[in-house]
Amino acid sequence: MTTLVLGGTGTVGSRIARLLAASSIPALIASRSGDNPTASPNTTTARGVPFDWEKRETWPNPFEEAARTAREEGREQAAGIKSVYLVAPPPTTTTPDTMADVMMDFVDFARARGARRFVLQSASAIEAGGPAMGKVHAYLRELGTRGEVDWAVLRPSWFQQNLSEHEAHVRSIRDESKIYSATGDGKIPWVSADDIAAVAVEVLTRKAPPNTEFLVLGPELLSYNEVAGILSKVLGRRIVHVDLSSAEYAKRREQAGMPENYANMLHSLDTAVKFGSENRTNDVVLSMTGVAPRRFLELAEAVKSVWEPAAAAA
Repeated sequence: MTTLVLGGTGTVGSRIARLLAASSIPALIASRSGDNPTASPNTTTARGVPFDWEKRETWPNPFEEAARTAREEGREQAAGIKSVYLVAPPPTTTTPDTMADVMMDFVDFARARGARRFVLQSASAIEAGGPAMGKVHAYLRELGTRGEVDWAVLRPSWFQQNLSEHEAHVRSIRDESKIYSATGDGKIPWVSADDIAAVAVEVLTRKAPPNTEFLVLGPELLSYNEVAGILSKVLGRRIVHVDLSSAEYAKRREQAGMPENYANMLHSLDTAVKFGSENRTNDVVLSMTGVAPRRFLELAEAVKSVWEPAAAAA
């Protein structure tokens, strides 16, 4: 049966796509572009398909593509999408409240077309019933309690790749030798997107339904000051953490083009980190995948060129 990966060209989704393709697990990789981010673009097990949360006329595309592919391969009895990886719409297109409504509508849309298992990418800071993905989390749990779906919610902490792939962080480290936050000395169990993807593939494809949530955390607690120290050693120049007030941080995000409501949500999360909300670790990555989670130093050494001044001219 086919797995549908929404946000399939994003930080985690693209990694899930590659893992599924490497295991020859049929997958549809949904994104606004319809691109296929797998290492082998001509693979027969992973196909890109156009999908846009805001354009409901694109919602049938993955299901129609799954049926068409099954007919081509002579496996009509195994046609259909059975597992769906849910990634929220981008913050530029929705508010936290409308995000949840749209995602729950799609869950119902997919269920009506045979999808059984739903794996939601949420966040460590958002509990079931909370804002945005928290509402979707509670909805999946309710459906699961009634026996109508198999479900799982991944609640990863801050991504290590935020510092190497988000333009605001890349630019400030590269051009200013600074990292900005409102977290003070608060510590975070920074987790690799590769490890999140590996856990996701496990819960998407295991025969037994997970029907639970997973806090997906990295192996070490690091403050932004400590992250700056690691980057200083790797890059051979001093990187400084600039600790902003909540209001200053929200303003900085807005100036970078982030909607005000999302900027406010992010600065509230940073404030929570300052008071210890992310001061925790666990063994979920190791227990689910059999592989120890990656440390931030590994990422920093592997991608250090993105923070080098020369990268700006490349």
